[in-house]
Order: sequence, then structure tokens, then C-alpha cells
Amino acid sequence: MKNLLQYVLLLPLLVLSQKEKNPCETLSSINALIQENHYRPKPIDDSLSVYVFKTFLNRLDEENRLFITPEINEIKKHEYQIDDYIKAHDCNFLHDFYLSYSKSVARYAAIIASIKSEDFPFSSNEKIVFSKKAFPYANDEAELKRLYKKSILFNVLREIAELSTNKDSLATNFESLATSNKLKVFDKYECKTESYQMTEDEFNAQFYTVYCSYFDPHTEYFSENDKSEFFSTVSSDNLTFGLYVSLSEKDELTVLDVLPGSSAYFSDKINVGDQLLKIKYKEKVFEIACSTMNMVNEIITSKNYKTAVFTFRKKSGEIYNVRLVKKVLKDYENNVYSFKLKIDNATFGYIKIPSFYSTFENGKSSITVDVANEIYKLEDDQIDGLIIDVEDNGGGSMEEAVRLSGLFINDGPLAIMNNNKNNKEIIPDSIQGTVYNGPMVIMINGFSASASEFFANAMQDYNRAIIVGNKSLGKATMQRILPINSNNDEFLKLTLEKFYRITGKSNQYNGITPDVEIPLLFDKQMPRENSYTTALKNDEIGGVLKYNFIENAIYADAIAASKKRLSESTAANEIKNLNTKINPLYDADLPPVDLNFSDVFDSVNKINSLWAAIKTENEKEYPINVELNTADSKLQKKDEFMKTNTTERIKNIRQNFHILEATNILYDVNNIKP
Repeated sequence: MKNLLQYVLLLPLLVLSQKEKNPCETLSSINALIQENHYRPKPIDDSLSVYVFKTFLNRLDEENRLFITPEINEIKKHEYQIDDYIKAHDCNFLHDFYLSYSKSVARYAAIIASIKSEDFPFSSNEKIVFSKKAFPYANDEAELKRLYKKSILFNVLREIAELSTNKDSLATNFESLATSNKLKVFDKYECKTESYQMTEDEFNAQFYTVYCSYFDPHTEYFSENDKSEFFSTVSSDNLTFGLYVSLSEKDELTVLDVLPGSSAYFSDKINVGDQLLKIKYKEKVFEIACSTMNMVNEIITSKNYKTAVFTFRKKSGEIYNVRLVKKVLKDYENNVYSFKLKIDNATFGYIKIPSFYSTFENGKSSITVDVANEIYKLEDDQIDGLIIDVEDNGGGSMEEAVRLSGLFINDGPLAIMNNNKNNKEIIPDSIQGTVYNGPMVIMINGFSASASEFFANAMQDYNRAIIVGNKSLGKATMQRILPINSNNDEFLKLTLEKFYRITGKSNQYNGITPDVEIPLLFDKQMPRENSYTTALKNDEIGGVLKYNFIENAIYADAIAASKKRLSESTAANEIKNLNTKINPLYDADLPPVDLNFSDVFDSVNKINSLWAAIKTENEKEYPINVELNTADSKLQKKDEFMKTNTTERIKNIRQNFHILEATNILYDVNNIKP
């Protein structure tokens, strides 16, 4: 699956903006909202203090390579006191923390500059050690410098090793390669200084985010920019410059696509593959090599940045500037779309739902309306079954999840909502009748969450569809965004309710178990709900006594046939075998490596051979016959951008083993005799 590696490497977004004010004012407002409205509020006590202290330290210094032991010993005096400070409305500890952090960042920059100015040997008798757990803090600046030297040397040797699989050729040219790659590595280390630097307001905003996460992983502090970015992920239309960008294999930010009708499109200059070098907003310039991806993402997605000057480099080497202006356009990456999948004499519909978008902020359409329209187009082509794909769909509007479920169930309850007063509400089907009554398969994986799980729950409970793929994320809670203050410039995304299946069970923490589990690369590494220490735990309540369960013996037979087919599938076993090699990279420490070119080369190429096998597996195309529905086929003749999108989407479908098996299951449903 094309974007799987990117998903595995994704890092959580950091909050980076807030107006100057006493941080205790914000914390008091956050506390008031949480204690009154949170689904299961926790007391402000020592447990909170310890969690926030340790989690915030880890957020600031994930590898324990900024602070040194004496500084940690000094700030540890706050570890059990944070709850008392907040109750006393005294947040001076945050300022102390910030001064200590700023000192550590300045020291980092000075040490890197010092190492760069000294003679730098390209081998050492020492080893580089890898650990899944955080290393102990360095005792002093001298030890920290030694650790940085080892890290820099390893990265120089690794850069050289990445250049070729011909060890002898690299060894012959080692000195010149080492000199040039040393400069490249030092540039990256120097760039880190900028990404580490924060204003005190930005620092405080990160603290608020960590503080909120104590109550559950989905209660979050939002600045105005954060709120805007969040809504952009659950809207079909967004304020945009018209650029889709992604990191290349060389860690360069390049143009993935240009949106027709956008400012980028009308520039007549920007092409796919152009490298983004920097962005200038007003008088501030953000060098892409040194800017955090969070800042770049904020400029591209936030409504607060409406004009900017972008600097690109073409493959020819030409560097050019373009001033771009945002306007509201349809977000093709976040819109429902459909195709026909053919096997023998059968035709099945395939509908991809990227998110449960609604008419938030700039949105002009909703997922339910769009899915219904795709079904109408597919039914005009007389489909024999339907696949709905909510893999990698992190949710969105719960109202849309309720409405979408109603498209496929004629009448009856869909779920049970429970709030912090233990008031239970049965959520009914809100749509009269159905738009589709044929056989269905729903695809889920570890990134399917929240609204996606609500929908899959209802379809599984009614036996309306066969659920295939991998265990879902396990988020069965609902959030609402509430203003923290009267200025409407700070917000809290707050967990208010928990939803249960009509059986009284919940997928919270545990996730949905599919009817047919299909192997997936990196499945074990997906960060599901049970990986968060503050996640709400699973429980059960009384279920709905009566609902119209749909008996379907053919589904049971098709599920059994699928499980047998997968057990004998060469493709499925290849994925399983690769996972047995991938999992140890994440689950166990890698062996230490001697800091010389030969040993680093051997280590790097051993891992690279595995990544090459993973890349080959991801890009493998399966025998899936994909066609546009008739309506879209006619529309595409007038839309060049749609034609480009169609080509890429068809490729993604053919590279998805889950879709192949979903098609086979529907084929069985159509051909098994009752």
C-alpha cells in the first residue's frame, strides 16, 4: 500500500502558537472544562504531576540528549508539585523549566559548532549503541559532547553507506565522500537547533497539550491555528494554495500534485517533482531543510497564512520564486470516490472513504451525500456487491457516521451513547429506508478509528457486511471543541461521551476484530489505543434487547472460504514472513555497531536489504481489474486533473492485497449456493 511506510514514520503534531498570557489562566480554564464535562474526569493530584512531568520532559528531550543530569536533578523538585502549583494559581515553575530548556538548546548549538571546528576523525574504537528505551542523561557537558561526536560519526558513515551497495568502490573513494558527507550531516545537526528553539508561549502550549493528555489521549489543547488545521482534515473543501507536497526518499519536500483552479495551478510554473526550498511569510523566511514539518504544515493548512512566497528548485537546477494566495477549493485527497472491480462475469463497486468529513468551516459537502451519489452511479452499472474502504480513516463527524450507517440499515438502533452522568441514549437510524441492499464488505485496519469504527460496528452487529482487514485502532469516544476563553483564540477538544455497540460491548481500547483478518505489513507497529497509558479502558453496559439481526448463512460460508484461501495464499504468507523480520527492528534493541566504515556499511546494508524487500512488496500489483463507473468515465474526458488522479488511484487499488481478497469474498457470496 503506497503510503504505508509514511504512516509508520508519522510523528504527532506539536502545538506551536498562543498569545502571551499567564499560563495559569489557561490551565484553570482547561481544568474547569475538564472537571465539569469530561467523560471520566480525574482528580488534580500527585498522579497528574508525575505523569505531566515525565511526559513533558520526554516531549522536550525524547532521546535524553539535551538536558544533563544536574539539570534534571534541579527540575525534579517540581515532579510532585505541579498539581499544587496549579491549585495555587502559581505557574512560575513553567518559566524555570523554559529557562532550563533554552539553556540546553543553546548548549547543543555551541557543542555542535565546537565539534565542527575541530579535527574530525572518520573512524573510532567506540561503538554506537541502539536502545528502545531512553538512554541515561549525560553527567556533564564533556560526556554530552562525546555522545554527539559518536552520533555524528555514525551518521557520516551511514550517509556514505547509503550511496551504493558496492563496498569496495565506496572504500576507494572514502576520504572525499567522508569530507562531503560530513558537511551534509553537520548541516542537519545545525538545523536541529532551529527546530528545538521555541518562544515561551510555544513552550507553554506544548505543556498544555501534555497536561490535557493525562485525562485521555484525545483531549487536546488547540490554538486557533490548530483548530483550523483539525477541521481541514474533516472537510471536503479547504482554503489552499493548491499544493500537495511529500517527503521524497532523499528527505526532500517535493511537489506531489498541483490542484486545478488554485493559485499554484495558475502560476504556470510549478510542476510535479519540484523541490520546495523555503517559504517566506511577511518578513520571516522558513528554510525547509531547517524548519520543522509542523511549521510547514501550519503554513500550508492554516487559514491564518493566506499569502506566502514559495521558493522551488526544478530538476534542471533552476531556482524560482512564486507568490501564492489561498482560496477555497475541493480537497480531492479527502473526498469519497468509487470504481468498478471486475472478476469473471461479476462487477463489484469499490468506494473509498478517506475521512468522515462534513460541512465544517469551509466544507460544502458531506460524506453521506457523497457516498449515496457514488452508490447511485455504481448501481446504474448494475454492481453485484459493494466494498467500502475505511482503512486509514481516522474518523471525523460522528453525525455523518450515524447517517452513513442509516444508508444500509432499514430501521433500528445503531449504538448507545453514555456521558459523564451515566445517561445512556440509544442512537437510532436517522434515515428512512436504504440506498443499497446488496452484499457488502467493509475494509478496516489499525488506523481506522472513531467514526469509522462506529460505522463498522453497526454493519457487523447487524451482519449487514463482512468486515475484513486488521484490528481497528480502538477509539470509541466522542469529542467536541469548546472555547477556553471569550476571545475564541484557545480551544479544548474534549472527550465528552463514549459509544457502545448495540450489544452493550465496546471497541474502546480493544479495537474491532474483523471477520476475516488479512495480513498487513507493519500491522503490529501501528499505534493503537491500547498503546497510550491514559487511554480509557474497555467495559460493557446493558445492550439493546431487540434489533433486526440479518441472518445470512452465505456470509458465514464466504468467511470460511476466505480464511482457507488466505492460509494457502503465497502473497499472504510473503507478508507474514516479512513481518517476522520487521517486528524485531521495533521490538528489540539492534546490536551495537563499531564506528568504522566497514561495520557501519554491513549494518546499514543488512537493514536496507529488508527495506528493499518491503518496497518491492508495497509496490506489487495484484490482478485486480479496475474501471471507472460510466458517469465518471464521461466526466474524466473533460477533466485532466481527474485523469491524473484516476491513474494514481487505480495503481493504489492494484497494490492493495486487502482489496483483492475483498473482491474474492464478494465473488464467493455471489456464487455460493444457499
